[in-house]
Amino acid sequence: MNNLRHMMNPLDFSVEELETLFDLAGEIERDMPGYAHKCDSKILATCFYEPSTRTRLSFETAMLRLGGKCMGFADASNSSAAKGESVADTIRVISCFADICAMRHPKEGAPMVAASRSSIPVINAGDGGHQHPTQTLTDLLTIRSLYGKLSDFTIGLCGDLKFGRTVHSLINALSRYEGIRFIFISPKELKVPDYITEMLRQKNIPYEEVIKLEEVMPQLDFLYMTRVQKERFFNEEDYIRLRNFYILDKEKMAFAKEKMFILHPLPRVNEISVEIDDDPRAAYFKQVQYGLYVRMALILTLLGIE
Repeated sequence: MNNLRHMMNPLDFSVEELETLFDLAGEIERDMPGYAHKCDSKILATCFYEPSTRTRLSFETAMLRLGGKCMGFADASNSSAAKGESVADTIRVISCFADICAMRHPKEGAPMVAASRSSIPVINAGDGGHQHPTQTLTDLLTIRSLYGKLSDFTIGLCGDLKFGRTVHSLINALSRYEGIRFIFISPKELKVPDYITEMLRQKNIPYEEVIKLEEVMPQLDFLYMTRVQKERFFNEEDYIRLRNFYILDKEKMAFAKEKMFILHPLPRVNEISVEIDDDPRAAYFKQVQYGLYVRMALILTLLGIE
């Protein structure tokens, strides 16, 4: 297939292509029944080499809502990877069965290897601490839907900015839009990697790095909270010391703008107090819903279905 297209990185799509994708997601949101048979007879393979609840179920729900079917595995130990089969061989086999594949893998670049050997579209559903493009598409659609545009706002990213692949993907994606200002809120041990701040400097995009959340709250239009990821730490002591560094509660929210929105890629542990869930500014469960619409739009786009 000469026109085969994959989604490995949010930057694989131009800003204009993303606008078209988000417009389609908006149409799906307004008329879900109108899309109920777009993927009749199509099969999505979900190849998840590490655990995931939201992402895998979101992909499977997206395909089912489009009238298609799903197959795959939710754990590498339940696949031939446990016998030593390579990702390249697995995708060649999957290509014989399915029309499109969503792959989550603990090794960076594994979905890219799969895409290079695949005869069906492959979607990177997260690779190690590297990329999580469909979460980024979800975040962009959520921001656009809540704010009305993807430009001219200040976003604070808080928590694990070192290992958080959702954070790295989102910063890269937002760096293509006008008038974005970043505030990075983290302990020194979890600060955003140098290659990100270097990229922002080269593009003359304003950013600042702080440790205290309260002092920057009044400036924010969006606050993107993240969990401290236990699975990315090398030792238990560091994780225990840092896991409760930030807890967003009513006290901290008192400093925020009336129209500031809270985002979170989920799952949360305890970095957002449950008392915030009823605050109209809490948008993280809406974000999950937007994730479904954007994945439906992405499946249709990659399969070339009008």
